[in-house]
Formats: sequence, structure tokens, C-alpha cells
Amino acid sequence: MSLHVFLIAGEPSGDRLGAAAMRGLRRLVPEVRFSGIGGDEMARQGLTSLFAMSDLSVMGLTEVLPRLRHLFRRRDQTVEAILADPPDVLLTIDSPDFCLRVAKAVRARAGVRIVHYVAPSVWAWRPGRAARMAPHVDQVLALLPFEPPYMEAAGIPCDFVGHPVVSDPQATAEEEAALREELGIGAGPMILALPGSRAGEVARLADRFGETLSRVCARHPGARVVLPAGGAVADLVREKIADWVPPPLVLLPRNDPDGARKRAALAAADVALAASGTVSLELAAAGTPMVIGYDSSWTTRQIAKRMLLIDRVCLVNLVTDSHVVPEFIGEACRPGPMADALCAVLEAPGPQRRALDDTMRQLGRDGEDPGLRAARAILSRL
Repeated sequence: MSLHVFLIAGEPSGDRLGAAAMRGLRRLVPEVRFSGIGGDEMARQGLTSLFAMSDLSVMGLTEVLPRLRHLFRRRDQTVEAILADPPDVLLTIDSPDFCLRVAKAVRARAGVRIVHYVAPSVWAWRPGRAARMAPHVDQVLALLPFEPPYMEAAGIPCDFVGHPVVSDPQATAEEEAALREELGIGAGPMILALPGSRAGEVARLADRFGETLSRVCARHPGARVVLPAGGAVADLVREKIADWVPPPLVLLPRNDPDGARKRAALAAADVALAASGTVSLELAAAGTPMVIGYDSSWTTRQIAKRMLLIDRVCLVNLVTDSHVVPEFIGEACRPGPMADALCAVLEAPGPQRRALDDTMRQLGRDGEDPGLRAARAILSRL
């Protein structure tokens, strides 16, 4: 059996999902061929990207507007590439505003089977999206166990496949200890700073994160702040943290080609201050308690307040149906309260650690590799 799969990922989390699915598909169908759009992880699985994935990495309503014309050009380019060499499966991964527009345009002109990986969060906002995508999506792969009923109610077959984070390699105790020794961190708390993987996130959050961590370190004089800088925003991160007091210990991507030092940092930290997103699951997998801080542009914030159907955004809280991870979103993203929350978690991490373990269990930690489950689900409905 031979198989041609065209994949589209628009941001780092989608790149990871795409790479996991590619590994699973190659295991089940050795004669598989990949084309499409992705990042470094998908490239390592053999994908030559049609254009740089970073062209699609835009988040927020007002942030997208200045780039609409360029995004439309990329959409049209992607559609034409699909139609020029029709795949057996078009696998669109998250990034629904771009991916589902491509899916709709392809469905209007060809009978390509379309699978969307990552169910849109209709349980959080814009519930009508499920019904709108039904005419041009044949199957949805869900990361969260409670999502299939929402999709199936709209008439779209949906398979829960788990989240690849549960099968990510984790640092050993020896690697954790070695990193702490390398960085000169003694018995005092190690605090991880994770201000986001996108330039807009870093620009909005860096100053507030810096002030928050300064307050925490004033209460815990032995604390050290460690910041793993993502490759795409490493230079911006270094610029934005230049005035942080005390200065953080920065882990640069060029010194960590296989991600081992970042994995060790995630596991070795006593607590993390992180932007909202997939990183909360990376911390959960490492067993590291966290506080979430996030903000967007004023306009995006006002629109979101009127559209959100939920009162939490952290995936750990959503999966466990709790508020165990403190969240400071929008106007609440202020240094004082975030510093208080970090200190409270440092003093009593037990409840969060139990919730993190439960989260990983519900996301499929003890089952088959989620990338392989995704591949099986795709093939089962061909």
C-alpha cells in the first residue's frame, strides 16, 4: 500500500502533532509520502515545507488583521499545491482559521479526504464552528477526552487519540541534578520563566513576568530564575529580559540542539510562570507545578470576554475540571497577584502535582503512543 499525505501545521504545537502523526503513519504504511507545510520537527520526519511555517504563526484577532493579505496568498498557494498533486489524505493540524479555509477551498474543487487534527474548542467559544466545518471535513482527531461528543453532535466522526506530550521523553533525575549543578543552583527554589513562543506573547508578557519574578525572588533570596528561550524568539527574549532583576539564567537553543537541557529544566524546576498554551502540558508531563499568566491586545481581550463560554484556559484545569492551576488572564495578568500565587504554590505544591498526574493519565499516558493512535484513526476511516 502506498499513501500520500499532505499536512498543514501553522505553529510549534501543530508541528509536534504533525511529526508524531508522521512517525505513526510511516510505522503502519512504510510506503507513505509526505508533502505540505510544517516546522523543524516535521522536517526531521522528512517533510520539505512549501513555505516557512512561521508565516502562519499569528495569534489574536487584531494581530491577524495587518497580515490578512499575506495569509490569503499563502492559503491560495497551499490550495493550488494540493490540487496539483492530490493526496490520499489532507491532514490539517490545528490553526483552524487558516486550515479550515484551505479545507473548504479544496473540498469545493476536489474529492480529497480531509482530516482535521485537534478538535476546535467549541466547548470554549464559537460553538457553531463544528456545524460549519462539517460539510468540508470528513474526520476530526481530538486531543482531549471530552471532545468527541461535541464533534459527533455536528455530524463529524471524531476519534480521541490522546496528546503526544504523554509520550515525550522526560529528563532523568541525574539530568535534572546535572543541570542544576551546571547553572550553579543550590538548594534554593528554581523558578522557570516561559513567556511564550510567539513574538507578540513575549512582547506583552516579558515586563510583567520580570516584575513578578523579581517580587518572588525578594521573598525567596536563594531562588534562581531559568528561562529556556525558544528558537524563533530567542533574540527578542534576550532583548526583553535585559532589565530583569535578578537576571535570569537563559538556556539558548543553539546550545541545546536536541532539547535535552530544556527537558531537564522543565523537570528540575520547583515551579513555573508560563504563558497559556501547550507548555502547560509539557510542565504537567514533567510534574512541575505552575502559574499561568497571559494577555492579548485590548481589542482581542474585549471580544474574547464576550465570546468565551468557560472560566478557565489552562489545559490542566480543563482536563481535571478544576481550578488547581492559578490563572491570571487579561486584566488579571498583574505582577502582585501572580507573585503571591507562585509563592503559595512553592509552599504547597501537593494538590497541583496530583492534578498533573491525573491530567497525563487522562490524556493517554498509559496507552499506545498518541501519534500511532492518530495514524490508526486516519487509516481506519479511509
